[in-house]
Amino acid sequence: MNTSKNDGHRQRLRDKFLKSGLDGFHDYEIIELLLTLGTPRKDCKQPAKDALKQFGSLKGVLEASPTDLKSIKGIGDNNVFGLKIAQAVARRYLADRIIDKDFVRSADEVMDYLKHHLRDKSRESFLVIYLNGRNQILNMEELFEGTLSTSAVYPREVVKHALDNDAAALVFVHNHPSGNPNPSQDDLTMTKKLVEAAKAIDVSVHDHLIIAGNDVYSFADHGLL
Repeated sequence: MNTSKNDGHRQRLRDKFLKSGLDGFHDYEIIELLLTLGTPRKDCKQPAKDALKQFGSLKGVLEASPTDLKSIKGIGDNNVFGLKIAQAVARRYLADRIIDKDFVRSADEVMDYLKHHLRDKSRESFLVIYLNGRNQILNMEELFEGTLSTSAVYPREVVKHALDNDAAALVFVHNHPSGNPNPSQDDLTMTKKLVEAAKAIDVSVHDHLIIAGNDVYSFADHGLL
């Protein structure tokens, strides 16, 4: 395909997107559009198809590491930028969309964000949602990352951040990269210590959620708080 044909093909994709959004787009075309952000005059159709084949889905491509992405012929640092900026913007949008909203009434939006943010991480991450007295979301912070245990999650740090955010209530969230949403003994012990630490400063804990793929385990729903 020559340069003029490349330009025409890319312009048709852009025009199609501007007219109808992503409706009617194949996944490889979405990936192709993102790749062209980094190399606007290069044919990215075949690398997009190869990436989709390699990683299995659009989600798989967006969550792939830069090193793995660059193993695909035709994908370099500039192309990785296009993919990663799209992923980062999506996460920021989902996070910003739920700030100031009621945690209970906006449960679906909150879960969308948490799943998008945590489900594909290869390491465990511990996140805290801070609520005011009306259960509105004040802020969210990722406080710890790695192998989470009673020795890795510090109650005093959680308490400090709760005070800094003037929180009346907390929701704890962490992921299980294994795909098993059920809490471990460490999860149970850690949660008990965190609830006791929060209670000491008159802050309640509404829930502790475990994200494992598309599955969510709620401590509150299972009577563990």
